[in-house]
Amino acid sequence: MLRDEELTYRIRGCIYEVYRQLGHGFLESVYQKALVAELGRQGLAVEQEWPVQIFYKGTDVGEFRLDLVVERRVILELKAQKTLPRGAETQLLSYLKARGIKLGLLANFTYPKTYVKRIILEYQ
Repeated sequence: MLRDEELTYRIRGCIYEVYRQLGHGFLESVYQKALVAELGRQGLAVEQEWPVQIFYKGTDVGEFRLDLVVERRVILELKAQKTLPRGAETQLLSYLKARGIKLGLLANFTYPKTYVKRIILEYQ
């Protein structure tokens, strides 16, 4: 059984709606703002630029920010590139591990259609 299947179905619907309205060619930040608006219209709680501290043996070694977190259960990593960078999936897996969240969606707003991949953290 898929994790949070209904939630990810609704999120995917929002991603596709943003792409239907905007098409391709905008910066990632434009898609992020539009997606925040659409997720809100659909009644989903969304947080932007969620900070994550990374610790190594108790020492703070860095911070990064998640693009979007929906319902505090799904991390959305957004891209707007012709092809996904090689490390995009690994990056999202690292984010999942760092936050203790099991499910993420990697969305690339590109031509000729948007691409969404479901990433599940199997272990911690």
